[in-house]
Amino acid sequence: MTSREDDDLEAELLALGEALDVPPPPDDMAAAVRARLETPVRQRLKKWKVVTAVVVVVIALTAATPQGRAAVRQILRYAGIELSFGEHTKPPATQQPIPGERSTGLAEARKQAKFTVKVPAELGEPAKVTVSDGGRVVSLFYPGGVRLDEYDGMLSIVFRKELGPPWPEETTVNTAQAWWIPAKHGLSYLPGDGRTVPLRLAGMTLFWQDGGTGMRLEGVKDMRAAVRIAASAR
Repeated sequence: MTSREDDDLEAELLALGEALDVPPPPDDMAAAVRARLETPVRQRLKKWKVVTAVVVVVIALTAATPQGRAAVRQILRYAGIELSFGEHTKPPATQQPIPGERSTGLAEARKQAKFTVKVPAELGEPAKVTVSDGGRVVSLFYPGGVRLDEYDGMLSIVFRKELGPPWPEETTVNTAQAWWIPAKHGLSYLPGDGRTVPLRLAGMTLFWQDGGTGMRLEGVKDMRAAVRIAASAR
């Protein structure tokens, strides 16, 4: 990130803090949150550190106002996923697959994918593999409702998650930042043409960035187990 980009991002984040119309928190918490926000920016740490600071600010101030939720929708995007916070999560009206989804073999999926497809050694060969949207997403399915969606997480937003409390928890997969969503939530797909396609009510999910590939592991009910599985992807 360039110095000019850092300065622009810092200005946007500080403006966000001033714009949130919420009751003032205790002085000690406000000071701690503001320090968490300002220090990483001024030290020019990686962009995901700034995103982490924004999450701390939003959660600490309780992002329950329309202004706060709108700000989160604009900022909290990571690994090809957009998180939209609200007080409640409503399941999509329909339960449908990702557009263009079709079953295939793992070798063929790797040929069609626009990214490197990996398999978690902890899970082994998948019971089913699908390719969706012309190779934009590859999904590996395992017994017990476990699935790993892989996609190009660098160029665009691929999935949107509608979240209510409990809020996501930050963790790491190997050395990469990751987020654990501990509750069911609405999941939609963004084809890239301006549409939003509601998919289903998703289960507990871990998502992270692996190089240029976005990864979302759904259906594992324990964060530590999910992180262990994610770290074994090869």
